Amino acid sequence: MAMMRIFNTIDGQTEQVSKPERGAWISLVDPTDIELSTVSQKHKIDLADLRAPLDDEERSRIDVEDDYTMIIVDIPTVEERAERNWYNTIPLSIIVTDGVIITVCSQDTPLLHPFMDGTIRGFNTFMHTRFILQILYRNAAMYLRYLRIIDRESDKLEIRMQDSTRNREILILMELSKSLLYFTTSLKSNEIVLEKLTTLNRIRPYEDDNDLLEDVITENKQAIEMATIYQGVLQGMTDAFSSIVSNNVNNVMRVFTIISIVLTIPTLVFSLYGMNFPWMPFLDKPWGFAIVMLSTLAITVGATWWLMHSRFFKVGKG
Repeated sequence: MAMMRIFNTIDGQTEQVSKPERGAWISLVDPTDIELSTVSQKHKIDLADLRAPLDDEERSRIDVEDDYTMIIVDIPTVEERAERNWYNTIPLSIIVTDGVIITVCSQDTPLLHPFMDGTIRGFNTFMHTRFILQILYRNAAMYLRYLRIIDRESDKLEIRMQDSTRNREILILMELSKSLLYFTTSLKSNEIVLEKLTTLNRIRPYEDDNDLLEDVITENKQAIEMATIYQGVLQGMTDAFSSIVSNNVNNVMRVFTIISIVLTIPTLVFSLYGMNFPWMPFLDKPWGFAIVMLSTLAITVGATWWLMHSRFFKVGKG
């Protein structure tokens, strides 16, 4: 849903306003061409730079121009498919000019909602550097939150996989592994942006924000470590569970094979007696049918016991 909203800090409160004044924050979500052109002309920003974060493949970077500085980072996002949540990353652009700060994203990300609601402590739209650090800190925190959710999802799958004979759980694991790969790649790209941000002369943190900058770097590094660890664990789980599913399927096939062989025995016996050959045993005895039935049952039970305990057909646990 295309949307352009403007916020300003008035008397310590974040309020939505109709026109961008000095110190305002302009939020562009999946903006239209008209909105992009308007912002581009009014604030002297290259239209291509405003469009850049709308491309999902755009890389994280910092561009310093004459009239503005653009910071692009990857942020986590949740996509609902087949009644499940899948995790991906999309670019978010933060453009700083002398008068305003502009954020551009292709989706209405929950990352920015607390800023709009005014629930972020110490947030002011006119304190551009602090605003940038607060966004980056919340971004790293969101990565950590989603990583913990992915870890819990993998734990649930581990329990379900023990007796599974389907590929669905493995496919879910593969999808989670792909999400972790996206997270790891994006976090490492964001780390490069953070390193460059610390040396950028145009954007300097306020004196009280040095601790916040260190926290942003620490949180991002922690997210990278967690994503890397979880990625390795999920890869091992995927390989192990592929073997478990294959084992469980083999066990099911062994059971069907044994049943098929056992059922062949009475079928063969009754087929032979159905041909009415005069030399078939017990045909002339009044209790012949009972003997044949009991003998067939005994052979069938014996064959079942032998097959179940044979090393070729022994059913193991998956």
